[in-house]
This record gives sequence, C-alpha cells and structure tokens, in this order.
Amino acid sequence: MTGILVDDMVEVRDQSEGSRLYTRGNYGYPRSGGGVDLDLVEATYLSECGRLDVEFEGESVAFEDLFMHSASVYDDFDIRYLVYRDLRQRGFVVKAESGDFDLSVFPRGKTLSDSRPEYYVKAVSENSPLEIHGLISQVMDADARGRRVLYGVADEEGDVTYYRMYLRDPSGTVFPDDSGSVPEGWLVRDRIFVYGQEDAEALRSAGFFGKTVGKFMQLSLTEGCFLLSRGRMSVLAPDGGQVSFDELKRFSASVQDNFASRLRVYSDLRDRGMVVKSGFKYGNHFRVYVSSPDDCHARYLVHAIDDGSIRTWSEVSKTVRLSGGVKKEILFGRAVRKGIQYLEFQWFRP
Repeated sequence: MTGILVDDMVEVRDQSEGSRLYTRGNYGYPRSGGGVDLDLVEATYLSECGRLDVEFEGESVAFEDLFMHSASVYDDFDIRYLVYRDLRQRGFVVKAESGDFDLSVFPRGKTLSDSRPEYYVKAVSENSPLEIHGLISQVMDADARGRRVLYGVADEEGDVTYYRMYLRDPSGTVFPDDSGSVPEGWLVRDRIFVYGQEDAEALRSAGFFGKTVGKFMQLSLTEGCFLLSRGRMSVLAPDGGQVSFDELKRFSASVQDNFASRLRVYSDLRDRGMVVKSGFKYGNHFRVYVSSPDDCHARYLVHAIDDGSIRTWSEVSKTVRLSGGVKKEILFGRAVRKGIQYLEFQWFRP
C-alpha cells in the first residue's frame, strides 16, 4: 500500500488500504472521506516492515530517508522509534502521545475500540539524565488518570529495558520506645561511640539503634542527629564538651553529601515505624526493616534525594537489578515541604 509524506505525517488516502491498516493493526487515525493518517513513527515502522511504500512529490522515499526526515522533525525520534518498535514486536497496540509522555500502550490482545491505554510510556536513552522530581510529577499525573507509568530505556546497542514506577506509602511496626534514659555517646570523626553497656542496651531496646561491635556500640551521624533531636541521647565532643543538635547537624552536613535530605528521610521512616540501617553495601543510603531485624530481612533499600539530585539510568539499572537479586524493593525518598514522597522503581518485562 502507498502513503504520501506530508510534513509530519503520512497520508494513506485509499479507503480500502487505510481500512486494512486500521482494523488489522490499529495503525493511524481515520481520515474524513476514507483512508488513515499515520504519524511518523507508525509510518517509519510500516516502511521498515515492508508494508508501506512512502512517496513524496511523486518520488519513492526509502526507509532510511524517511527515518532521517522523521529525526529532523522530532527530537529524540530515534529513541522513541526503538521503544515503539520493540513494543509493537511484542504484540502491543502502541500510539504516539504528546506532552510528558511519548507513547500509550494498550493491553495485549486489545484494540483501540474495546480498551483504553494501560501504560503511558516515556522513551529515553540510557545516557539521559534522570530527575526524580519530574518522575514523581509524571507518576502523580498518570495516577490521576488511572494509568501506570512505564519508562522504556534504550541502550547504545538498541536494546530496550522497561521500568515501572509507583508512589509508595511504606510503614512498619517498630516505633521508638521512650525508656526515660538518656544514653551518652562520644563523637569520634564521623560516627558516635557508646561505651556504657547499659546505655547501649537502652538504645537497642528503644528501637534497634546502633550496632554493637565488641565491647562498644557504634551509631551513624544520622542516628545520632535523630536521637539528639528527640532528646533521647546526649553527645559529647572528644574534649568532653556537650554537642548540640545544631552543631552535630552542621558537622554531619560538612562530612556527608545531601545530609539534610538523608536526615529528613531517615526521621520519616523511623516515625513510620521502621528500623533504618546503613544501605552502603547495596549502594544506597539506607536498608529498611518493617519489623524487628531479629525476625526479618530488610524489605526496602531507600535513597534520599532532593530536587537538585540527578542520577543516570545506568545507576538506576544497576541499583534495581541489585535490589531484585537480594529480594528488596528500591525506593527513592524525596523531601518536600509537607513530608517525604517515596517512588519505587521495578524492572518490568512487558
């Protein structure tokens, strides 16, 4: 069948040919008077598959020429095309979108006439920057419309990996217990040491704070700031002087990047009844238990971010694969004015 290239679309003017494209593959949009209008990603795909001959001013347009024309019309057309092509070859009906999303995907086996989109898809390169603020906004927008967000990430070899995102509301059952005691810790470099056995036991009993190493307990700066802010601990400098919460927070921010956001996310997780420990061995800020660490494995890996935090898709790929291998859920915690928003990433096979 034949289509005519007109600016940013290809017109299939023959009524019977247009009808076959629309009814047998859900390609294009019906034209007034018959036929269909194809967007450039659809037309390019059909050209590659040998199902459409494209003409411009009476001359045949080869697949490669149509591809280059489309790339000149749309930014990142090559990435969008790779994701579209992959989804089509997996058996999905896929339509182009405008705005924050590139494509909409309908349930497998369904058509435009008997279903609504299941996913909104954003097509990105593995080298694209990833801004969590934008992702959360997109997920909230999709949720409001009853849709799920799917990111198709094309690598440098053209393979596509998919990620689903969800807003989460995590909670646990271990809330800090106020025993009335105020354990004493000593600030040494970038951590806090507790030497008294009774103090160490009080911290453990209060909510599994710290970690016992031999005859002493060690706490992170995040744990120390949290406990100090709640009046649940006192911290001494090496010279024996008292360290205030503000002083400890300023010091912590000088030795740890993004400490203010880390502390807000840590405090929120603790207030939600979860036990929070270092996630360094997993490449994240925290590993999080929803009940006693003596009785369960960590459920979440949590990375604290702020609006200025930008990661790469290769980092996300590594983190999500690792979290799946150790059977944990990866959450990004973003500090906002009214609290913390948690966004979960899941690797997904359509």
